Amino acid sequence: MPSGQGQSYDFNRRRAKTGFLAPLRCPVHCRSVRSLMITIGKRICFAVLVFGFIPHQTAAAGNISKPPDPIRSLSAQEAAAGILTRETQTTPPRSRRANFDGEAKSQEAQNVADWVVDSGDNQGLPFVIVDKVAAKVFVFDADGRLRGAAPALLGLARGDKSIHGIGERQLSDIRPEERTTPAGRFLASLGYNSRGKDVLWVDYDSAVSLHRVITNNPVERRLQRLSTRTPLDNRISYGCINVPVKFYDHVVIPTFTRTHGIVYVLPEILSNSEVFALYYDVEAPGKGLLGGFN
Repeated sequence: MPSGQGQSYDFNRRRAKTGFLAPLRCPVHCRSVRSLMITIGKRICFAVLVFGFIPHQTAAAGNISKPPDPIRSLSAQEAAAGILTRETQTTPPRSRRANFDGEAKSQEAQNVADWVVDSGDNQGLPFVIVDKVAAKVFVFDADGRLRGAAPALLGLARGDKSIHGIGERQLSDIRPEERTTPAGRFLASLGYNSRGKDVLWVDYDSAVSLHRVITNNPVERRLQRLSTRTPLDNRISYGCINVPVKFYDHVVIPTFTRTHGIVYVLPEILSNSEVFALYYDVEAPGKGLLGGFN
């Protein structure tokens, strides 16, 4: 083959080979271009995201670094403190109550016993409630828990005060209208009367005590009077408070042995406030503001 032809042949063969192999090399080239385009696209997207996020990031950073408004914060704190203070001031303390342990009682007995417990007027001592209208006696321990209750015989005459000097007079000299059981708050203790009988002295100056029922005079029918359900026949004594023997021995004596106590004789004519200077209604708003120990 002529040399010129050979060179032309070789050149054409190379062209043919190159043209033949071009389709095989194209995918590689296309992949490179595609990769390049993807890379460029990613960088463009990243740049857009970065530049788009910078203002928000700056704003967020500004919010974090910005100090809170001291006036607004202080006002909020003061408002919260004011709310707590008002809630504390307007929420009354929970009142304490006497525990009658299911025993039947009048509303007046409940009111006075609750006041005693809520105010601490008994000063940590056991106490007694004498309900003259209901002719009933309630004995409580120092915490206001009922230790026992019983019917009682009381002074023949209605009234809340004793005649001056009546404790110095003979029983035969005391007129029927003078035979009252005085109302009031009395410091009581166990002792003996002029006949040597043990009693719980209530008002020593007026010779008024709480003791076992006296049965010396059968005509008075004191035991029968105690056993009836009505209080209308329980007014018979000269002023002393008569209770059943078992109640006196098993409740009164153990409660007042080696200690004093307070006896509250409820009024039947006067009001509780007139008889008990520090008395208040436990249920009333602003209770205890004028007196008491609470």
